[in-house]
Amino acid sequence: MREVFLDYASTSPVDPDVQKAIMQSFTLYIGNPSSIHHYGRASREAVEANRDFVAQLLGSKHDEIVFTAGGTEANNLTIKGTAYMHKDKRKTKGPHIITSVIEHPAVLEPCRSLEDDGYKVAYLPVDKYGLIDLDTLEHTITKDTFLISIMTANNEIGTVEPIQEIGKIAHDHNILFHTDAVQGVGKLPIDVKKQHIDLLSLSAHKFYGPKGVGALYVRNGVQLQPLMHGGGHEKGLRSSTLNVPGIVGLGKAAELAAKRMPTDPERIQANRDHLIQRVLTIEESRLNGHPTKRLCNNAHFRFTGIEGESLLLGLDDKGIAASTGSACSSQKLQASHVLLAIGLTPVEAHGSLRFSLGRTTTRDDIDYVADELPGIVNRLRQMSPMWNR
Repeated sequence: MREVFLDYASTSPVDPDVQKAIMQSFTLYIGNPSSIHHYGRASREAVEANRDFVAQLLGSKHDEIVFTAGGTEANNLTIKGTAYMHKDKRKTKGPHIITSVIEHPAVLEPCRSLEDDGYKVAYLPVDKYGLIDLDTLEHTITKDTFLISIMTANNEIGTVEPIQEIGKIAHDHNILFHTDAVQGVGKLPIDVKKQHIDLLSLSAHKFYGPKGVGALYVRNGVQLQPLMHGGGHEKGLRSSTLNVPGIVGLGKAAELAAKRMPTDPERIQANRDHLIQRVLTIEESRLNGHPTKRLCNNAHFRFTGIEGESLLLGLDDKGIAASTGSACSSQKLQASHVLLAIGLTPVEAHGSLRFSLGRTTTRDDIDYVADELPGIVNRLRQMSPMWNR
């Protein structure tokens, strides 16, 4: 049976060059990078060299990169770390954060936790495509607002937010701007200075690096309170012995992403557009998210009369991997908060499916999926009381 992996938004396979670099690191860098002997110094040099690769990908300075265990930790360190720095400034109404209703749970849950501790959080609505409104953002700012956190691109529907404009509004009001760029890094050109970004989260496994390692860009001068205390690693922001093989893998993935940025997104988008064109020929199928302002690899559909999980299993029987939403919450049965936020009903949300393409996806892969999908949809509709009714 043919196998086609179209779930790159959940995770990407490790690039062979990244895998090679990681495997070499296990023998080349055996020392603790905090040790002063030559083994430790070699590990430290490897860490700093790969910190450079991440910084170059983002247009940041070397010392503005803090290594983490992934995007979730980076988001928590940003949101709670900035909030705790403002706890001594708490007024009657409490310090104020602005985010959106379609953020990843790694942003929403820390915000909700802070609400329990007396902080105020404003959740911006989005339009039917998943875009926030800039006027609404500006009108939501209060004198107590200290952080705006808006994702670069949505992990489910792929809509790309106007990050540069958001960052300018934040800076015009002397407010910190954070973006969860886990889905955007490696697919979109990012320049933290030009886009007025103060803090940015990324995760290696979303752009062909290893799982369990990520980074937080922290603009020089921004103060965070650490969430973990210990040996004072990473400028005191993230105590823990550094994951040298993971950092080497992240750095290599960042280096490759920078080199391939001129060609990869355009080629992947051409395949994505071909997939969208073919899938929308299926009766009662629609595209979720913005038609053009979307990630180059994201195609998110809804199919009237069927349930997404059944469609997912039908595709899996044909060797095709896709997703019904965020992999981080795929075990939950409730409808996607993102799809409800853009105006879909719970039934429509449950009938949705995400295909996400990658560097190794071919046109033949797309045609195979497009050939198999109509038959699966028709078979499920024949059994569906929603379709018959």
